[in-house]
Amino acid sequence: MTQGSHSQNNIDRFSGFENDYDQHRPKAPTAVITILTSYLGRSPELVADVGCGTGLSSFVWREHAERIIGIEPNDDMRGKAISRLSEITGAEHISFVKGYSDKLPLDGESVSVVTCSQSFHWMEPVSTLREFARVLQPGGVFAAYDCDWPPTLHWSVEAEYQQLINHTEEIIAKRIPEKNRASKRDKEQHLEQIRKSGHFQFAKEIVFHNMETCDAERYIGLALSQGGIQAVFKLGSSELHSTLQAFKSSVERYFAGRTLEVMFSYRMRLGVK
Repeated sequence: MTQGSHSQNNIDRFSGFENDYDQHRPKAPTAVITILTSYLGRSPELVADVGCGTGLSSFVWREHAERIIGIEPNDDMRGKAISRLSEITGAEHISFVKGYSDKLPLDGESVSVVTCSQSFHWMEPVSTLREFARVLQPGGVFAAYDCDWPPTLHWSVEAEYQQLINHTEEIIAKRIPEKNRASKRDKEQHLEQIRKSGHFQFAKEIVFHNMETCDAERYIGLALSQGGIQAVFKLGSSELHSTLQAFKSSVERYFAGRTLEVMFSYRMRLGVK
């Protein structure tokens, strides 16, 4: 996240629900490590996970990199990551710091891999990619990867989810002045932004899937961890209540008390410096 237009709104959007976020959001799948280590050609000396949130995308590198730095501007999210870190033994090579994507607290050409998990769309791409290129070693890899929402389950449940998100966006458009809204960029533009930047000799999109166990509570929790829904909750508005109840009922009816294997689909856009 940057200090440019809308940046504080983007940062504030993630305040106050770090526990729900950390509990329900998926950890970064091991495919991320496999792909990026392969493209780098070795185990990374330093991974910088920018917009790391509660560290779900940072801790996965624990046994696969010499050093990991999670960079996160939101105090609540970063505080949760630091709290989790304090409970882990043998993780002295992991740290979390406050920072912005266009002004990283890192030396030039010091980083093997820069990752943005579910976060690059909150950043101003031109200044951010310039900064990533500054800190990356020659041959270093940048990867923005995102999970598709909702995870694949059943079309009727996913239709209820989409109605919930649509209703959420309608309430935000009606109740929150534009100058106070978070500004989210189109993820479909990530690859083009990487190519246009001129900082990378190679760029590619990679699509992969990861199966995770999920029950009704977690599937509902994934929806509740979305920043837009949390923004409506912060309004103290009851406008979303009936749509949310319909979604919860649909999820609970489908799971019927079961724990199921659910497909999470990912899109990674990467560049090699």
